[in-house]
Amino acid sequence: MTRLLATSSLIILCAAVAARAQEKNPGTGNPAVTTPGTLQSAPTPAPSRPNTADRTFAHEAAIGGMSEVDLGRLAEHEGQSAAVRAFGQRMVADHSKANSRLTQLAEAAGIPLPKQLDAEHRAMQEQLSQLHGAAFDRAFIRGQVTDHQQTAQLLEYEIGAGQDAQVKAFASDVLPIVLQHLEMAQNVDAHLSGASAPSAAAGVMPMPAAGTPAQARPRETDH
Repeated sequence: MTRLLATSSLIILCAAVAARAQEKNPGTGNPAVTTPGTLQSAPTPAPSRPNTADRTFAHEAAIGGMSEVDLGRLAEHEGQSAAVRAFGQRMVADHSKANSRLTQLAEAAGIPLPKQLDAEHRAMQEQLSQLHGAAFDRAFIRGQVTDHQQTAQLLEYEIGAGQDAQVKAFASDVLPIVLQHLEMAQNVDAHLSGASAPSAAAGVMPMPAAGTPAQARPRETDH
């Protein structure tokens, strides 16, 4: 009987200590026994981390951005048409800024970026460098139309499937600029061929929100 009373006293004492501790620290302890109306500290949300879509986008956009700066400079010097030279100058200015911003975002997100062009882009530049005059103008600007269509698809893919908030915001900011560049390229192409230019939006096919884009081999990213 004495042992039972001692055990009961110990239980009561522990309960009293716990209640006193709860009064001193109302933000901690079991929420089920917290006094109603007591404010609880909210859990800190985990920062967003880049997923496969973010990494794919950053890699492809980095290659495309480097290529566009090189091609823009080539157009400035080799273009016969003033419109082609002006377009090349615009590409150099826009892509230089975009490349810098993408590099900063990738470093913050821990996404490694390529430091040089891939074989496809090197071969494309080599082919263009062998053309001159009107032949260069036509090949360059038609390539730009295709490149901007593909880049718009890549940006839509990142906006829909990416996870890193900053990288997604970058893609959202860049997309309208890419569409503007696409329209510019189509207008220059129409001027060179004497035809009417189609709408930029008509040349862009919507991308699925998830999965690697099937046609994403972008050669440019602007902002």
